[in-house]
Amino acid sequence: MSTALGTRASHELYLGLISGTSADGIDAALVDCAGGGARLLHAATFPYATDLRRNALALAQDETTFDLDAYGRLDVRLGEAFADAALELLQAAGVAPDAVRAIGSHGQTVRHRPHEPHPFTLQLGDASVIAERTGIPTVADFRRADMAAGGQGAPLLPILHAALLARPGEPRAVLNLGGIANLTLLDGAGGVRGFDTGPANALLDAWCARHTGAAHDAGGALAAAGHVDAALLSALLADPYFAAPPPKSTGREHFHLRWLDVHLAGRQLAVADVQATLLALTVHSIANALATHAPGTRVLFVCGGGLHNPVLMRALEQAVSCPLASTALAGIDPDFIEAMAFAWLAHARLSGRAGNVPSVTGARSARVLGAVYAPAPTASHSA
Repeated sequence: MSTALGTRASHELYLGLISGTSADGIDAALVDCAGGGARLLHAATFPYATDLRRNALALAQDETTFDLDAYGRLDVRLGEAFADAALELLQAAGVAPDAVRAIGSHGQTVRHRPHEPHPFTLQLGDASVIAERTGIPTVADFRRADMAAGGQGAPLLPILHAALLARPGEPRAVLNLGGIANLTLLDGAGGVRGFDTGPANALLDAWCARHTGAAHDAGGALAAAGHVDAALLSALLADPYFAAPPPKSTGREHFHLRWLDVHLAGRQLAVADVQATLLALTVHSIANALATHAPGTRVLFVCGGGLHNPVLMRALEQAVSCPLASTALAGIDPDFIEAMAFAWLAHARLSGRAGNVPSVTGARSARVLGAVYAPAPTASHSA
């Protein structure tokens, strides 16, 4: 996706990088943040190498014995992959690295534990490697300042959703269908709330991969071939996370195949029926959250990979009480809004502006987010 720079007198170019909970690759977005806005200029997705994705998912889902050496290698390899994505995007856009003020790199989340006695969140992708390889100052580690202030560290997209999609007098919501689904609630009077509703693509992809070898259920075909098992769906929805009040956030460390296997014990269900039930879990958890926390919503904007699953989208249309619309209808590419957000958050960091919304994360107050990693200057040696 590309938009020409045109003839604007000045630009503030930032580059956003993220790999979401689906861990299928790196989304990269070149964004003009002049005037505090976010205008997408060029974007692309760079798939992970097969072993890199496998290792990242194994660590995220706690499927591997902890190995500090393997952890360190993965951190550097992810940093190298993020740097390569940034450079390839700039080359495709015809933009020199020194024209970019900063990179905002979210990294790859491998653990998110906001409810521990000592809460933490962990994203890999060595920012020093990114800065060194690209020569561009890199802002990273966006979530931990919010957590240190008592917040969940997530979700972070609502601040950009509000900037781009809020409309006075019209209650709106924004649904991001990534590995995990999250909602942003815009009340039309300046109020912003948001939280993770539960799994979106993560369980669907994992179940499909286990039984078909495919990374995801293309077109929702496997789910469409099955029937929802009401008893299993009821058992899944009984997980305490769904009834917990916001602020709340979650990830693969909670909703993974071992969690599903516990509920499948003793049940004899066809593969397609389980897939159909997992899709229904995504739909019901979203619809219930919207009805509970924002029943007056007039339009639900949708972005993220799940937007391309027609079976999921049809089920959502039937389950919610307001119209659905892709963010594309508002001029925002639904596949790259997350990467845009981290470009925009990098701009906020360098401008000294807050990047969190306390009403979303539960932090004590607004915080400037992210740490800046500057390219290391070449050292001179004196005799």
